[in-house]
Amino acid sequence: MQALSRDPDVDRSLKHSLKDGAAFATMTGVGETYLSAFALFLKATTPQIGLLASLPPLLASLMQLFSAWLGRVTGHRKRIIVFGATLQALAWAPILVLPIAFPEFAVPLLIACVVLYHSGAHLVAPQWSSLMGDLVSQRRRGRFFSLRTRIVSLTTFATLMLAGVLLHGFSANENTLAGFIFLFCVAGAARLVSVYHLSRMQDTGGHVAALNIPLGEGWWHRLRHSNAARFSAFFALMQFGVAIASPFFTVYMLRDLEFTYLQFTVNTGASIFAQFLTLSQWGRISDVFGNRRILTVTGLFIPLMPLLWVISTDMWYLVAIQALSGFSWAGFTLAAGNFVYDLMAPNRRATYLAVHNVLANVGIFAGAILGGYLGFVLPSTAEIFGASYSWLSPLYGVFVISTIVRAAVVLWLLPMLREVRNVRPISIPGVIFRVTRINALAGVFFEIVASRRSRNPDNDIAEQK
Repeated sequence: MQALSRDPDVDRSLKHSLKDGAAFATMTGVGETYLSAFALFLKATTPQIGLLASLPPLLASLMQLFSAWLGRVTGHRKRIIVFGATLQALAWAPILVLPIAFPEFAVPLLIACVVLYHSGAHLVAPQWSSLMGDLVSQRRRGRFFSLRTRIVSLTTFATLMLAGVLLHGFSANENTLAGFIFLFCVAGAARLVSVYHLSRMQDTGGHVAALNIPLGEGWWHRLRHSNAARFSAFFALMQFGVAIASPFFTVYMLRDLEFTYLQFTVNTGASIFAQFLTLSQWGRISDVFGNRRILTVTGLFIPLMPLLWVISTDMWYLVAIQALSGFSWAGFTLAAGNFVYDLMAPNRRATYLAVHNVLANVGIFAGAILGGYLGFVLPSTAEIFGASYSWLSPLYGVFVISTIVRAAVVLWLLPMLREVRNVRPISIPGVIFRVTRINALAGVFFEIVASRRSRNPDNDIAEQK
């Protein structure tokens, strides 16, 4: 493997980080991706699916504050990282056992177990971000994290597809429960492999992620005019809009469209594979042209994603929509993550990250609860001027509302963000062409479409005031 740093210790640590990412992705592909499907197998309702997707991350996000406090008390970060990752690996045992042992309380127990699972992940997050911020230079940050995320995406895609085929086979033999048990055992083992690679990383002795809230005089004025505060508000509200719909696509596919587990897997995998194809391009753009322009470009697509699910129920149409979604989310997630690193000095990053992520999870919780409630109460028929109209699922209304909220957040808050670094300028058509040039025909198509949009300055979110 090509050297990732001139410092041998740092190079070795970054290579262990790549292997950790692959093992973590295996856990995600065969385990976490199928938690909602497992809940539906246990007869979860739409509001319960919303709780499963939102309550565990919300409660567990408080562990980030605890992690930052623990870093300040102990002065260690690798020990906290390894402990949190081990906790997450061991959490698969109660996820498997308790819902099966107590079937009358299966779904509430599953939600409680997933809280433990996410707690381990959130205990890791601030310290891991602090460590990686010290290991990866700012100049190469976009390219390294795009490489790592590509490895994660490809591994997630491969393991997701394999898991779907296996689960489909178990289900065809009327042994679906055994299929879930097998997959979740593999997920726990994969996270233990991740723990090994995390333990082999070198702690450079940089800034430990420690809780530090130096408010001082005039803190409210500084906060109001802070680019970091604007970004956190934008990100949290975007997570709110996304979460109105995102937990319920699984419900829509498996319950309303009656997809098989294999069809569900192909649909989900399309998004992950599209991320893999485009992450390298997004990373280069991030390094050279900055993160705000990526947020602007992806902000044109992300609000439309739920609405496109209403147009057709054809499986291959929905696979194409998922691929477009993966293209958009690959850029948004990478740019948002790098933006956080750019915003804060290392000695203040842990506190900001903890608060930022808690706010994001509050948004996810509120959005998922709202979406679950709407999915439960919205009708699937309507009487208009004496004529009766019906649609396949009340979730269509949820998808439309999610689109409206996402669009409102992008139009309102994204123009307020400012690029942190000195970067080269680039147009929206230029960004799209650079990302899609892996397919020359697609690049030409997007260039033409985006050029027409750019003739009207009102269509360029980055220029709105």
